[in-house]
Amino acid sequence: MTLPATADVVIVGGGVMGLSTAYHLLKKQPGLRVVVLEKGPFFGCGSTSKAAGGFRHQFATEIHIRLSLLSVAMMERFAEDPGAPLAMRFCGYLFLLTREEDVAIFRDQVALQRRLGVPTEWLDGEEVRRRLPMMRLDDVIAGTFCPRDGLLSPMDLVNGYAAGIRRLGGILRTDTPVTGVRRQGGRVVGVITPLGEIAAPVLVNAAGAWAAQIGEMVGISLPIRPYRRQYLITTPIPEIPEDFPMVIDFARSLYFHREGEGILTGMSNRDEPPGFREQPDSEWELIHMEAAVARMPLLERAGVRARVAGLYEVTPDAHPILGRIPGVEGFYVVAGFSGHGVMHGPIAGLLMAEEILDGRAHTLDIAPLRYERFLTSPPPAEYNVI
Repeated sequence: MTLPATADVVIVGGGVMGLSTAYHLLKKQPGLRVVVLEKGPFFGCGSTSKAAGGFRHQFATEIHIRLSLLSVAMMERFAEDPGAPLAMRFCGYLFLLTREEDVAIFRDQVALQRRLGVPTEWLDGEEVRRRLPMMRLDDVIAGTFCPRDGLLSPMDLVNGYAAGIRRLGGILRTDTPVTGVRRQGGRVVGVITPLGEIAAPVLVNAAGAWAAQIGEMVGISLPIRPYRRQYLITTPIPEIPEDFPMVIDFARSLYFHREGEGILTGMSNRDEPPGFREQPDSEWELIHMEAAVARMPLLERAGVRARVAGLYEVTPDAHPILGRIPGVEGFYVVAGFSGHGVMHGPIAGLLMAEEILDGRAHTLDIAPLRYERFLTSPPPAEYNVI
C-alpha cells in the first residue's frame, strides 16, 4: 500500500474523531488533499469500537451540554449527511442519586440543562422505583431522566464518515502508524511512517488514548492519560422491557442498558492506574458484578455473552482538547474526550474543520476547550463522569 508524498492535511487516528474531522474538511473545501492514518487493522479499532454507545445531554458544564445539543442534531441527520444509516435509539438516561451532596449538585445541573433547552426531568425516589420495578433501589433519594438521551452504534458513525471521505476523494490508510513528526523551525512539515513520509503543513492529532504520544513527537506535552474501562454483555433476560433506559448509579459509576435481549453493564474502577491495558480485569469484574447484582438481582440468572475492555482518554478536567496548539504552527488536537468521544464526534469534526480552514471554530466557541487553559486556570471540571 503506497502513501502519497504530499498532502494538505494529515490526520493521525481513524476513530470517530479523525474520520469526522476528515469528512467535514472535505465537505467544506472540495479538492483538499486529506489523508487519514490509522495504526490498527481497521478504522475505529481503538476506543471507538469498544465504546458502550451512549449519548446524553445530562452534563454539568455548559460547553458539554452545547456539544451534545449540536452533535445529537447532526446524528439525527446522518442519513442525509454524510448519507449513511445510523442505528440510534432515544431510550433516555436515568441517573440514580444516593448521596445528598449529589442531589444538591444535580438540582443545579437540571436548571442549567433546562435553561439550554434540554428537557431533563427531576424524579423523586418513589418515581424512580416505579419506573424501574426490576431493580433494588431502596437507597435512591432522587433521579434525573432525559428522554433525548440514548444509544447509538459507534461503528455506524465510523463507516458512514469513511464512506463519505472516500466519496469526496480523501485517502484512508490502515496499518500505518505514525512514528515521527517532521518540524522545520516552529511549524509542522510532515509525518514519518514505516511506509514512507508524507509532507504536509497541517497535522491533526486525533489519536485518542495515544494522543500524548503524538504530542511528544511534536515536542508538546498533552495532559491526556489512558485509563482502562470495561463492561460485559449478558445472555437474554426476558424480564427487561424494550424501553429500558440507560441507568446510571452515579455514586458507584455503575451503569446498565439493554443490549439486544440482554443487559450491558459496566462500572468504572476509580483506582485504575493509567496505562494501555486492554484485557478485561477478572478481579474487577467480580467487584463490578457484585454491585450490579445488588442493584439488578435478575443478573444472577444470566450468563455472560461478551466481555469488552477499552481505553478512556482522560484530561485533568474531563474536557477535551480542541483546536490549534500554540507554539507549533500547523499542529491541531481533537482528543481527550474522557469517555464522551463517540457522542461528540460529529460536532467535534465540524469544529476542527472550521478551526483549520476558517482560522477559528465558529459554530461553537471552543475557548473553554483550548489547550491554553492548562497554562493558566482551567475551567470547572465536568462532574458527571462515569
